[in-house]
Amino acid sequence: MKFLTIDDFDLKGKTVFLRVDMNCPIDPETLEISGTKRIEEIVETINSLNSAKIVIASHQGRVGNKDYTGMENHAKVLEKLLNRKVTYVSDVMGTAAQNEIKKLNDGEILLLDNLRLSAEENYEFSGSNAAKTIMVKRLSKLLDFCVLDSFPSAHRSHPSIVGFPYVLPSCAGRLVEKEVKKLDEIMSVTKSPFVLVLGGKKVEDRLEAIRLLIENGRADHVLLTGLIGNVFLRAQGRIRSTLGIKREDEIVAKAHTLIGEFPDVFSTPVDVAIEQNGKRVELDIRELNKEDAIYDLGPKTIEHYAKIISGAGTVFISGPAGFFEKEDFIYGTKSLLEIVANSMATTIVSGGHLSSALKKFGLAEKITHISTAGGALVRYLTGIKLPMIEALEESAERYKAKK
Repeated sequence: MKFLTIDDFDLKGKTVFLRVDMNCPIDPETLEISGTKRIEEIVETINSLNSAKIVIASHQGRVGNKDYTGMENHAKVLEKLLNRKVTYVSDVMGTAAQNEIKKLNDGEILLLDNLRLSAEENYEFSGSNAAKTIMVKRLSKLLDFCVLDSFPSAHRSHPSIVGFPYVLPSCAGRLVEKEVKKLDEIMSVTKSPFVLVLGGKKVEDRLEAIRLLIENGRADHVLLTGLIGNVFLRAQGRIRSTLGIKREDEIVAKAHTLIGEFPDVFSTPVDVAIEQNGKRVELDIRELNKEDAIYDLGPKTIEHYAKIISGAGTVFISGPAGFFEKEDFIYGTKSLLEIVANSMATTIVSGGHLSSALKKFGLAEKITHISTAGGALVRYLTGIKLPMIEALEESAERYKAKK
C-alpha cells in the first residue's frame, strides 16, 4: 500500500476531519435506518482516534430520493455503538458547524449533517479544483489532518474525498486499510469462471464497469437482477414499459451495445414477481403487461442462475434482486445469497443492502469477503485506480516530500 495509515501520525490533540460512509438503507415508509452495518464499521477507526478532536462527515442518499435524509438518527446509532457522546450539528460548513468544530476538546466527537446538503458535494472534481470549493476552503482552516475511511464512496471524486487530502496531511482509516489489503489478497488467488451477479438501482455507474470487468477477464457470466436487469430486458425488447430513470433511452442503448458485443455473457430474468391487489404474483416475463412493475425474481430465474453459480470459481454479488424491503419480495435476494453462500467458490458480497441482508439471514460466516462498498468495489475489481486511493497516495507523497 502506497498510502499512509493512522499509525503514521501522532493525532493527539489534533482536529481531524474523518470522512466516512454512513449511507445506510432507509425504510421508505418510516424513514428510519433499517441497516446499521456501515455505521458499525467505522467504530474501530473512531476508537483509534481516541485522543483527537474528531469531525465526522458522511453523505446519506441522493438528492430527490427517499433515502436523502439528515444525519440525526445516525448520530444516535453511533453514540450507542461507541458508548460515547456524539454531538450532532444540523449544518455542514456554515457558522453553526464552524463554531462546533472550534469548541471541540480532545477526545470529543462532532457529526456534521448530510454532506450532500452542500451543492458542491453532488459534483465530481479533480483534487486541485475540489480544494477550491467553498466547503474545503471554509473547513480546512479549522482542521489539522484528514482521515478517509469511506471505501464505499472511493470511486467518487467529491470535494470531501479528494479536496481535503489536497490541502491537509491525510491517511486511510482502518476500514479502507483492511479493505484494500483483503481485496488484494483475494484477487491474487481467485479462479475462473468468474460469475458476476448484479442488481440494485445504480445502473449508469455499472455499465462501464461491466465492460471493463469482461474485457479484463473478471466476468465470464453476468447474471442480472433488480433495476439493471430491467434495463437489459428492455434492451432485449422483452419488456416494453418505461423504467423511469434519467436518460433512459441512452442507458438502454448502452446495454443493447454490450449485449451485442458479448452475447454469451449476459443472463436476464425469465420470470418475475409483481404486486397485484397488495399480494405477490409470479409471471413469465412474456406475460408482463406494459403497466406491470417488476418487484422481484421468480423461481425459474433463481433455478437458472443457481446452475451457473454452482460451476463458478469466483462469485461477486452486488445489489439486491428486487424490492427486498417488503417481506413479499425478499425471495429473490434471499435465495441468491443462500446459493452464493453455499457454493464452493470464492465469494465476495458487496454493498450496504446485501451486507445488512446477510446479517439478517445468518449467512455472513459462509462468505469469503463482505464489503459494504458497491460501485467502489466493482471499480476496484476492474483494476482502475479509485479517486480516493489516488488522493491518499498523492497526499502521502506530498507529506513525505515535506519531511
